[in-house]
Amino acid sequence: MMIVKKTIDYVVKPFTYICNLSVQSGTFPEKMKTAKVIPIFKNGDRHKFDNYRPISVLSQFSKVLEKWFVQKLDNFIEKENLLSESQYGFRSHKSTSLALLELNEELSSAIEKKQYTVGLFIDLKKAFDTIDHSILLSKLRDYGIRGIAHDWLSSYLTNRNQFVQLDDEISDSLEITHGVPQGSVLGPKLFILYINDICDVSKVLQFILFADDTNIFCSGNDLEIIIQNMVCEMSKLKKWFNDNKLFLNWNKTKFMVFGNRKTNDLVTLSIDGFLIDRVNEVRFLGVLLDHKLTWKSHIKYIKQKISKSIGILNKVKGFLEISTLQTLYYSFILPYLTYCIEVWGNTYKTNTNPLFLLQKKVLRILYKANPREHTNKYFVLSKIMKFKDLVNLKILLIMFKARNNLLPTNLQRFFVLIPKNDKSRKKPEFKRIFVRTTLKQMCISIYGVTLWNNLDDELKKCATTDQFKKMYKDKMLKSYDLVS
Repeated sequence: MMIVKKTIDYVVKPFTYICNLSVQSGTFPEKMKTAKVIPIFKNGDRHKFDNYRPISVLSQFSKVLEKWFVQKLDNFIEKENLLSESQYGFRSHKSTSLALLELNEELSSAIEKKQYTVGLFIDLKKAFDTIDHSILLSKLRDYGIRGIAHDWLSSYLTNRNQFVQLDDEISDSLEITHGVPQGSVLGPKLFILYINDICDVSKVLQFILFADDTNIFCSGNDLEIIIQNMVCEMSKLKKWFNDNKLFLNWNKTKFMVFGNRKTNDLVTLSIDGFLIDRVNEVRFLGVLLDHKLTWKSHIKYIKQKISKSIGILNKVKGFLEISTLQTLYYSFILPYLTYCIEVWGNTYKTNTNPLFLLQKKVLRILYKANPREHTNKYFVLSKIMKFKDLVNLKILLIMFKARNNLLPTNLQRFFVLIPKNDKSRKKPEFKRIFVRTTLKQMCISIYGVTLWNNLDDELKKCATTDQFKKMYKDKMLKSYDLVS
């Protein structure tokens, strides 16, 4: 034990000294500024450059030094509340699922009010690679990052170079004059600081950002007025993009009219002379959105992915142990089932039932059971929760955060806690709001509140999310055992 401690001290203490010395001197080590770029083939024609993804390989010591700096930068950002609440990318306690939850709540609220919502899904060309260093450093100074810290970041960004390696061939090294370092720890944080003021451009539009994935939407009773507002406000945004040397990819930028109200199919949206494509379905943050928020397209996509994985399990079940097959389930199937499930999972049972049937099919493969055999005992044996219970668990974890005021401000406002001195027989913790549409009833702000208010007090008293997950899972597995 003493040897291990001494070894850690020999490694950590000198590096901590180097980190402190680097920042105090306001310079980033020159030897850590070189990147090796390896092109990885994606698909299509191998002779086209666009079909390759460049992977930037940086010094590991550089990443450790950056992480050390990012921790201090994060503390400053949070303390001064610098970042917009609409930005969900590369921030602690924020995620793609929370960004989609806000979008879903806003869209369903507009539909509840019988309003139209126009959503614009912006695609930027090589956003991370076109950042202007002088503009970035100027913005950092405005945010209060000055003195030695500013000098260190200036040193970090300048005099960087990269070379390309393809098999045994190595290109000449060239200087990088724009962009934040790809594959770095600090790069994404600098990027979100760079685009942070985009939310100040318009007071009419609402923004949901996840790094360079940008969704802009506007709601109202008159579709023509909404379109006019979008065109007017987007002209301001277009100027902001030009001033910040960011470029829109017009071919990949789409717009959608959300809602159940009838719309004119000829509705168009033109920005700066470019006609934006109107779609009824778009992929945003890895989830397929449709204009009526039915989630049918996304569920169909997941079903196809899971079916392929089930085909693989079927082929290998004869010579693999149950534990190995179960590991394959956790690796290839569960991630598809659970990704943002709290957003799309609580929809009509007829939509999600095919996923539950596939889940049961997997359990029968794992235990080599009869195709028509009941699966409750296999859920218990494998300690796997059923699809609906997975949905409820994810929703309840959001409610747990809402009760403890741990959600981002833009989401926390959808949940109203009842004062403890308010007397009630059932003593609900959250105020439930009456809504008209089934769509809104299925949102977390309504369904999640009902689910939480009806929860056992023992579960509500859990101190941590990990404790809550374990207790809830045990409770569900016991319920399967009772009916098997």
